[in-house]
Amino acid sequence: MEKVVIKSTADKGRGLYATELIPDGTTIFEEKPLVSCQYSWNTAYGYLACEYCLGPLETAERNVQRLANDPNIMLPRAECCPVEANLVNHTKCVQCGVLYCSSECLNEAQNRYHATICLGAEVHNEQHPVNVLVDFWKKMHYPPETCGIMLFVKIVGLFRQTADLQALQAQLQDFVHKSVNEDLLIFHKMLGEKFTHQIEQLYQLFCSAFNIESDDRLSWLTPEGFKSLIALVGTNGQGIGTSSFGDWVKNVGACKMEDKERQAVDELIDDLYSKMDDVVGTFLNNEGSALYPKQSKINHSCAPNAETVFPHSNHILALRATRDIQPGEEICISYLDECNAQRSRHTRQKILKEYYLFVCQCEKCESQITDPDETSEDEDDDDDMEDSD
Repeated sequence: MEKVVIKSTADKGRGLYATELIPDGTTIFEEKPLVSCQYSWNTAYGYLACEYCLGPLETAERNVQRLANDPNIMLPRAECCPVEANLVNHTKCVQCGVLYCSSECLNEAQNRYHATICLGAEVHNEQHPVNVLVDFWKKMHYPPETCGIMLFVKIVGLFRQTADLQALQAQLQDFVHKSVNEDLLIFHKMLGEKFTHQIEQLYQLFCSAFNIESDDRLSWLTPEGFKSLIALVGTNGQGIGTSSFGDWVKNVGACKMEDKERQAVDELIDDLYSKMDDVVGTFLNNEGSALYPKQSKINHSCAPNAETVFPHSNHILALRATRDIQPGEEICISYLDECNAQRSRHTRQKILKEYYLFVCQCEKCESQITDPDETSEDEDDDDDMEDSD
């Protein structure tokens, strides 16, 4: 029996609820996405990931050499890098040269979407309509990225190749939980005001790239249908991050070793993170986003009882309990990043209302309802900086 069930309530809409006691640390479920992609700027800057699953394609040593801009770095314990053993399995599309971590991922991509969106020999042609579309998107959406244009492109591929159009349309429709206008408002907040004025141009480029008007399978991609798709992706896309160096750090930390070696390894890791911070700042991972049917039903709480993780260093998502969850209890994650989650009730409510269009009534917010409706001095400073942008 599954540990969770999807239920609807009048105040929160759909949500995920426990069907049994779920102990702290339990993996509640794992889920493959309907579709995933690497962010465009992340790809352009040389972060090497499998086109299908976003698994790292660089060894940990090569990864840290690039991010620290130092080709002389050498890592001990090469056996702690999972990419090393898999290098022999790496492959690519023979038409366009896009890279995959295995023939299984290549075949999945070809069978699901890639066969009809592959650019072949035109992959590096800057004037190709798809590349023009991607370049336009990159100029709209500079790092830090929150959504990838290739999700839209791959969805086109899914519609061109699916054997069951109705089932695919139903899968996409199942992500919709607000009105298109509400979801578009959320997406505008994510991408900035300029997006409002560029959506029509983006649609024209999309039509040009895929000859939408002459493709019966894409007849739903009218201007309104395109807005609906943007709203759906923008509000349901889950960020993904993978890192071969991060995997090496985790694996080497689990190794048994003498105290002297442990101290040397820990000092090396600290030094390498410092060097990478000097060169790339916080941009350490292969980054992308994906659509997960079940995960997208999880509601927010400022005191969540679960978190999303990527234990296999690819696009397979796992939902993990962060405390004991009782039967019948709603399972919630935090939509806020770690920093904002620690801020005052007033600031959390402001962010959630502004970016997600709801007033949080979670247990933590209700317990702090008598707190002053004002921010701390530090938060006021942050707000002033945001207002001046």
